[in-house]
Amino acid sequence: MPVVDIPGSKSITARALFLAAAADGVTTLVRPLRSDDTEGFAEGLARLGYRVGRAPDAWQVDGRPQGPAVPEADVYCRDGATTARFLPTLAAAGHGTYRFDASAQMRRRPLGPLTRALRDLGVDLRHEEAEGHHPLIVRAAGVEGGEVTLDAGQSSQYLTALLLLGPLTRKGLRITVTDLVSVPYVDITIAMMRAFGAEVRREGNAYAVAPGGYRATTYAVEPDASTASYFFAAAALTPGGEVTVPGLAKGALQGDLGFVDVLRRMGAEVSVGADGTTVRGTGRLHGVTVNMRDISDTMPTLAAIAPFADGPVRIEDVANTRVKECDRLQACAENLRRLGVEVATGPDWIEIRPGGSVPRNGTAIRTYGDHRIVMSFAVTGLRVPGISFDDPGCVRKTFPDFHEAFGALRARL
Repeated sequence: MPVVDIPGSKSITARALFLAAAADGVTTLVRPLRSDDTEGFAEGLARLGYRVGRAPDAWQVDGRPQGPAVPEADVYCRDGATTARFLPTLAAAGHGTYRFDASAQMRRRPLGPLTRALRDLGVDLRHEEAEGHHPLIVRAAGVEGGEVTLDAGQSSQYLTALLLLGPLTRKGLRITVTDLVSVPYVDITIAMMRAFGAEVRREGNAYAVAPGGYRATTYAVEPDASTASYFFAAAALTPGGEVTVPGLAKGALQGDLGFVDVLRRMGAEVSVGADGTTVRGTGRLHGVTVNMRDISDTMPTLAAIAPFADGPVRIEDVANTRVKECDRLQACAENLRRLGVEVATGPDWIEIRPGGSVPRNGTAIRTYGDHRIVMSFAVTGLRVPGISFDDPGCVRKTFPDFHEAFGALRARL
């Protein structure tokens, strides 16, 4: 039975870095993710004057409840959406002038709902070029707090950034949300804030966060559930194939573990235990219609195995995947068509229609520099020989050793 050691969660590592930087004292993060995104976040903190010590299996952060240690900084956020959205919010709670920029890919991704909310809270900020996008200058003088309205229909990260800011404000925050996607990621944020000593509660479509800051702690990072989805899908696609991921178990914070419930509906055998999760392939994958609004990062994983189902696979309510590292919905459709698979799409859905024939071999997958497109179609490659990628190295964003780890699993399966 292959046991796969999945790296730490990107989402949890990013939140933990913010919380550790904002906390009173020294925080130790156990087994954080080491990838381009998280290294970029840590380097951004260092540019703002926070001390971040990075040993192989643990990082230590000296918290500064008063905000950045330097009065001026220029921070490059690379491709990281959490870096690009969380760090300007953290800096706003301090005092100084801070400029944030990002890669061309990240510059295209929207920031407007968050920066509008920050302006409504009195933060002095300016977009240097396109409104609602990086680069961004924050002239920080602390945040008073109060009430604000937010549209988080494009990304739950906007809400997470404001929630994380709440305890650093002088009066606390009450955030009324008009639309929200990926609710489980907000649940991760709230659970982690509480682990660092903050008081936050949900009241209908509003979130109330008390002032008072954070306490330093030792925090263990879960394995990344989104990354685990590729290995679980590989097992489901392989008759008799079995994969166990330790550390992703009952009570896990990450909603993307719910992907295994989709695999169960399709016919795989799934066991979620106290210490880990196991998926076993039964030789059959059934067609399914599934709403993936709350686990949309695993949409490409499902799309990539859908051609091998015994009926259509329809994925609904995933409009937000069009504003990720690329338009993931369209990228999946294009690459599936290259494989000879019939696909239909709409504004927020994709339907994959298996035709009973094996997809064509030797297809070059267009990745658009998106790590999730590469990792998803690597699973397709278990059944379709000769798949290649125009940018296989973009997996460094979240899992630099993915190809080696997946190759080892492929050999064992």
